[in-house]
Amino acid sequence: VQLQASGGGLVQAGGSLRLSCAASGRTFSSNGIGWFRQAPGKEREFVYAISWSGGISYSADSVKGRFTMSRDNAKNTVYLLMNDLKPEDTAVYYCAARARYPSTYERDYDYWGQGTLVTVSS
Repeated sequence: VQLQASGGGLVQAGGSLRLSCAASGRTFSSNGIGWFRQAPGKEREFVYAISWSGGISYSADSVKGRFTMSRDNAKNTVYLLMNDLKPEDTAVYYCAARARYPSTYERDYDYWGQGTLVTVSS
């Protein structure tokens, strides 16, 4: 499975961005899709995860009510809609996939995209 993340950029606090993660290759071998982020000088952390088949989703407390993850199975693409962005959301965002159900632990994921940078100015 190959993952291509895109959609990052510079946005002012309170603004919105939508990240995309397009999957190619053996996509049928993945069921859990997640977003993680790594801020400068910090460890990578979980943001959001859903299942391709639907019905399962997890989100970090820090993004609840602001971020939403969705999928388009026909396009093999997942999206992370980020609203009310804050400077502390500044990070490189990575999408990841695994064969089994979604997980909040990065060690559980087998495939990773290259990351897309989100910068939120105050």
